[in-house]
Amino acid sequence: MSALTTTLDHLEVWFLTGSQNLYGEETLRQVAEQSQEIAKTLDASAHLPVRVVWKDVLKDSESIRRMALEVNAADHVIGVVAWMHTFSPAKMWITGLDTLRKPLLHLHTQANVELPWAEIDFDFMNLNQAAHGDREFGYIQTRLGVVRKTVVGHASHPSVTTQVGTWQRAAAGWAASHSLKLARFGDNMRYVAVTEGDKTEAELRFGVQVNTWGVNELADAVHAASDDAIDALVAEYERLYDVVPELRVGGARHESLRYGAAIEIGLRSFLEEGGFGAFTTSFEDLGELRQLPGLAVQRLMAEGYGFGAEGDWKTAILVRVANVMGSGLPGGASLMEDYTYDLIPGEELILGAHMLEVSPSLTTARPTLEIHPMGIGGKEDPVRLVFTADAGPAVVVAMSDMRDRFRLVANVIEVVEPPEPLPNLPVGRAVWKPAPDLATSAAAWLTAGAAHHTVMSTAVGIEVFQDFAEIARTELLVIDKTTTLRDFTREVRWNQAYYRLAQGL
Repeated sequence: MSALTTTLDHLEVWFLTGSQNLYGEETLRQVAEQSQEIAKTLDASAHLPVRVVWKDVLKDSESIRRMALEVNAADHVIGVVAWMHTFSPAKMWITGLDTLRKPLLHLHTQANVELPWAEIDFDFMNLNQAAHGDREFGYIQTRLGVVRKTVVGHASHPSVTTQVGTWQRAAAGWAASHSLKLARFGDNMRYVAVTEGDKTEAELRFGVQVNTWGVNELADAVHAASDDAIDALVAEYERLYDVVPELRVGGARHESLRYGAAIEIGLRSFLEEGGFGAFTTSFEDLGELRQLPGLAVQRLMAEGYGFGAEGDWKTAILVRVANVMGSGLPGGASLMEDYTYDLIPGEELILGAHMLEVSPSLTTARPTLEIHPMGIGGKEDPVRLVFTADAGPAVVVAMSDMRDRFRLVANVIEVVEPPEPLPNLPVGRAVWKPAPDLATSAAAWLTAGAAHHTVMSTAVGIEVFQDFAEIARTELLVIDKTTTLRDFTREVRWNQAYYRLAQGL
């Protein structure tokens, strides 16, 4: 079992309710009762993956400030939902909002769904005035430049709980990036531009620690794997996968599978001992390793680790974040790369893959475990899992360092079954239709300067990445069914000015 935590079960979001002492004890008692009901309604929804915990009604500046400090200090609290039940004067929220360092969702709701028209009097109006109390709160958030998600509607409505759940997943991804340690084994691929980047800025922006270890430190851990541990892992492979005869016990190349198991044992131990949640390798920097890690990388990604090939630490961050955000959902997240196109007019497709490292979380089918030459790297033939990603909706997202900021670019896609079998492509692979079409998608991608490595997520869609980008104050360009190249190009140009101004002097 991996020591890495991907589950969201231990996390909480705190539910904060704003009011004031003006209304008297009876009204405040009702405020507390009704806000507890709203919090319970949210917490009971199947759309929310993270527990919602109600907190006492906030009625003055000092209690709000102390609550913000408490939220900041609690590692298991990934954000807050705030609702102004009555009228909470916004000046009392200034210090607290300025202190808060966790994601914020502003829920614009009320206790009742339907108004009891014949019973409405001024007591009712004093109690049920979120319609303008939340407007006061919205003003001060905008005045202070507070990043938040705003959701409008009753807490029992699926449209509301779906949005809150999406935000929770993004907040969980944000929390994961801020506790993430990433190990680079060696450097990135020589002469490649897009895998370069500012690791100091990444820690400031996303909270992730990115550092490098010599690949022979990993090789030492690999070569220390015991025969008993290798035997047990090989037996696990044979239970889980269709292992080709030459790799099975007694097969001509069984030793290659045993070495692949040693890589997994050594890599896992290195990551666990160092507390790493993501890593990179490079086929140009393998030191004493006999194979490029393939099978081990695929299995670790499927368990929730982030990974980037060729030293691409930015994609490794995205894979880890996407794994956390998709926790508990069908599908998965994986390193991916657009490799080649099928350009039949009106039926254009993209074939994506990588040398070895695509996560089997993208398929529900039973992969085959095979061995084949790689052709580059000058090492032994590596073992790997071979499969085709399941058909269905997905998104591919890339991160680029644009010198003055990071840029995320996302394309909404539909994974499809390959039109024909792929008997001579022995890797994990996916075939997809990009929105709105290949020509527009590719032209927009190139215009944005987006990276060629991506994370493919079949578990979470574009909305989660949009919320994550908002929380991270990071540029996100979306390519979907509404995209036109003309408007997209304008957005790229406008964003250059906006994000430079937003950074301040």
